[in-house]
Amino acid sequence: MIQMSNIVKRFGAQTVLSGVTFQAKEREIFGLLGPSGAGKTTIINIFTGQLDADGGSFDTGAPPMETGLMLDSDGLFARLNCMENLNIFADIYGIPRKKSAEALKNVGLEEAAKKPVNALSKGMRQRLALARAILHEPKALFLDEPTSGLDPAAARGIHRLIRGLCENGTTVFLTTHNMEEAVKLCHHAALLYNGKIVEQGAPAEICERHNAFKTVPDLEAVFIKLTGAVLE
Repeated sequence: MIQMSNIVKRFGAQTVLSGVTFQAKEREIFGLLGPSGAGKTTIINIFTGQLDADGGSFDTGAPPMETGLMLDSDGLFARLNCMENLNIFADIYGIPRKKSAEALKNVGLEEAAKKPVNALSKGMRQRLALARAILHEPKALFLDEPTSGLDPAAARGIHRLIRGLCENGTTVFLTTHNMEEAVKLCHHAALLYNGKIVEQGAPAEICERHNAFKTVPDLEAVFIKLTGAVLE
């Protein structure tokens, strides 16, 4: 189970997370939604040990070597090709290098295996970063806006992959600013605004509670009703 309880985080005099509490059950996809600057990436950084919380407790649901991570900043080796990037991490994890080819195939990059990262499009780099995150078949997977910048077809492919990982036992925690994506993909979600959880539950039920589920689920309408603020 991935969970946080009363997490507080400050940067100097600024409190960026205030009493954040939620939980993602085992083998489910949990979405954290919110505008830019709400604190979504800070939460992932606390989960993955890149930041220390100033209060509260949390559990990632898996030890570090059984956790996968995909951040907005991909951290790929630009001069190496796709296969070489993944082989480095296969060696770190102590798994066969054939897993690199499997991961590339899973994200639709098998034909780009020998292509250097600095020649990839943004969408291809994003899929390679996801391949690296799932290379070792993690029990807990943290994804920071995994479909940002992808075309609809590529995004649907990533959704299928995430669902498949969940069905095979991985607990997935992802951030997004897209309520439609959350409705389609997530079992449960929490809405984060100014460092506080302002709503949580099944995404479709959140929309229905706030009369936002019309033709297209409208995250902004939910936040306006909950906080009176308009998202930028």
